[in-house]
Amino acid sequence: MLDSIFLQVSVLLGITVTAAVFMRMLRQPLMTAYLIAGIIAGPFFLDLLHGDTQLFDALAQFGVVLLLFVVGLSLNIEHIKRMGKVALSVGLIQVSFTAAAGFLILRQLGFEAFPAAYLGLAMTFSSTIIIVKLLSDKKDAESVYGRYVLGLMVVQDIIALLLLLIVNSFSANTAPADFAAQMVVKIILLAAFVYFLGRVLIPRILDHVASSGEFLFIFTVAWCFGVASIIHSLGFSVEVGALIAGLTLGSSPYQAEISSRVKPLRDFFIVLFFIILGSQLQLANLNAVLVPGIILSIFILIGQPFILYFSFRAFQFTRRNSFLASVIAAQVSEFGFILLLTGKRLGHLQGTEMEVFTLVALITIIISSYVITYNEQLYHKMLPLFEFFGKDKYRQKEEKIKRYHVWVFGYHRIGWKVCETLTNMGVSFAVVDFNPATISKLKHRGIPAYYGDASDVEFLSQLHLEKAKMVISTLPEVDDQHTLIRHIRKRSKRTIIIANLYEIESLNKLYRAGADYVMMPHLLGGSWMATVLQDKRWSKKTFATYKQEQKKEMTLRATAGTHE
Repeated sequence: MLDSIFLQVSVLLGITVTAAVFMRMLRQPLMTAYLIAGIIAGPFFLDLLHGDTQLFDALAQFGVVLLLFVVGLSLNIEHIKRMGKVALSVGLIQVSFTAAAGFLILRQLGFEAFPAAYLGLAMTFSSTIIIVKLLSDKKDAESVYGRYVLGLMVVQDIIALLLLLIVNSFSANTAPADFAAQMVVKIILLAAFVYFLGRVLIPRILDHVASSGEFLFIFTVAWCFGVASIIHSLGFSVEVGALIAGLTLGSSPYQAEISSRVKPLRDFFIVLFFIILGSQLQLANLNAVLVPGIILSIFILIGQPFILYFSFRAFQFTRRNSFLASVIAAQVSEFGFILLLTGKRLGHLQGTEMEVFTLVALITIIISSYVITYNEQLYHKMLPLFEFFGKDKYRQKEEKIKRYHVWVFGYHRIGWKVCETLTNMGVSFAVVDFNPATISKLKHRGIPAYYGDASDVEFLSQLHLEKAKMVISTLPEVDDQHTLIRHIRKRSKRTIIIANLYEIESLNKLYRAGADYVMMPHLLGGSWMATVLQDKRWSKKTFATYKQEQKKEMTLRATAGTHE
């Protein structure tokens, strides 16, 4: 056994890096590697944490505080407003049905009511960290289903905050009416406190603090732990305090910079947090937790997507978007661990609940990661099953689609300029985009615009793309463009297809699919700069002229209805 804490941490990190290498090869989230490293470091194998559990628990607690602080910092209520009633309604339906079904399953497995309620609630939350990371990797964060899944995550985060409040305030000796009254008072007081800090105090402080990046970082960490400690001293948990600390800074104009500076610190401590959790999965108790863990994993991987699928369908989402949104949430969350740890600390849980949940986390995270990565392929495999039930009756608002000389897919960084040029040329064109706000602004300007995904072949079949002279895609997603190009080429060899690409690795893939030309912005930018250097005089006046032209372009762009 190692006596030095320095050596212990070094060995732990070495094990974690080794596990992470294998998990990266298997295209798994690093959270899986941390849990596996904890199992290896636990009492059944190396027993590295023996004798220093208090220190490691304290370090893990730092990880929890920083994790919840960043969650609070990123808790974007405006996102729910933009998603409307759908994200809120689906979130409430999913949490209610998942918690109820999980509770009933656990009761059938022999769990007592209180542990079953805790575990049932812990399983309702999906992993924000994993979902955001994989959506970003797939460049699907701004897709139709991606935006609503992120809205769902915000709803889940808010529910988790309320649950933490309730759990930390719960007492068996308090009458339900008194408990409800106390909760209402606490929520009102916390809301007032957040408003005072976020709207009154923070704006007067941050402008001075943000003048130095280093000072901003130190202030942020001190603010996180300071506010968490104050709220803890008022009778709330440290976890709730950390969330509140993040919420107070969330509306600041420096939110993005604060988040980017704190995340590396959070990531280090969160590694230790998940290692500690993994170490609590004692394989000596594997017989007791194996059956419940497998049954609950099947429910999360299959049952929860069913709940979400039919919830989205109830709001008239297409089969594709409903399917993609449902399978992406088929794993348990870091919030579940925090909820169970809170229950254990308060003495509400004393059994194998944490071990069962850790096993469920390992199984669901590993399997769902592959499902998310290959969700499009999985949908196309299941398409014959969906078609067996007939044509999809729930679609976005269908419009009688005219025939145009040019179709432009994507109205963001490049598409807006293409559209302005086509307008000046008097060419008939239409835009396809998946941002409702963009569609609304384009229609307001009298530009034909259709809401939909380029990878939805059922939607593409309605557009008569094969009749167009040219199709220009400015989309950043390789797979979406690949689907679009192949769809057109099956119907027309004459249509000119211009694609867009930010990474050279997929260039041949798009050309093999049938693209006539693939724009690569960095190469085009380099060519433009080379032409300027060759043909223009090297003087301040030359670049001052370009600067003025650029400002005019940005003014035009601002009035064209596009925004990042």
